[in-house]
Amino acid sequence: MPLQLYFSPGACSFVPHALLEISGASFEPTMVKLHKGEQYEAAYQAVNPRGQVPVLVDEGHVITQLMAIVLYLDQKFPAHGFLPIDALPRAKALEILAWMNNTVHTTFAHIFLPHKFSDQADVQVALKAFNTGLYKTLLTELQDLVLASQAAGQAWLSGAHFGPLDAYTLTLTRWGSMAGIDPEGCPALWAFVNKVAAHPQVARVMERERLQLNVFKPA
Repeated sequence: MPLQLYFSPGACSFVPHALLEISGASFEPTMVKLHKGEQYEAAYQAVNPRGQVPVLVDEGHVITQLMAIVLYLDQKFPAHGFLPIDALPRAKALEILAWMNNTVHTTFAHIFLPHKFSDQADVQVALKAFNTGLYKTLLTELQDLVLASQAAGQAWLSGAHFGPLDAYTLTLTRWGSMAGIDPEGCPALWAFVNKVAAHPQVARVMERERLQLNVFKPA
């Protein structure tokens, strides 16, 4: 039975989607249209009652949460070196991955889904405005990570091999363009994201998800 990945186009599920494509393993990508509320339908609730993506199913075993799925795929496909093996580089890569997931990702949620954090319209407007400004600073910090990895002579953010940090960087930068932040304002970051997008397997995932890399529209 092939692996099954439940994903939504452009969501953080892009990260394991890219890793699975790079792994070369047989897997079944199953789209969940969050904007149509498919995550609340009975069929998907039976898979993940939290109604979130990504979800990975392997031999009937359901794994949820991005961090858990990434670690699982890293161990399932060790030849691809998605995360470093040595203790310190691995810890530093996981440190960045956790920051992306619990800080940058969450900040975007306050921009894109402010209704999840308040039922008051004026508060929602304030949340969106404040967190858009904050997100700009986080993208600058992300660019600093790119520059540091390049200064260290690394091909990718966590070393010689493509990994989850690279796919997540593309996702988070793309989200910034959705929030009205011009990605070209962080030129080193934007150049790196274009490098990620040009990776053949990543490009295949982008085509499957029908993603436009930059959706920024000047005011």
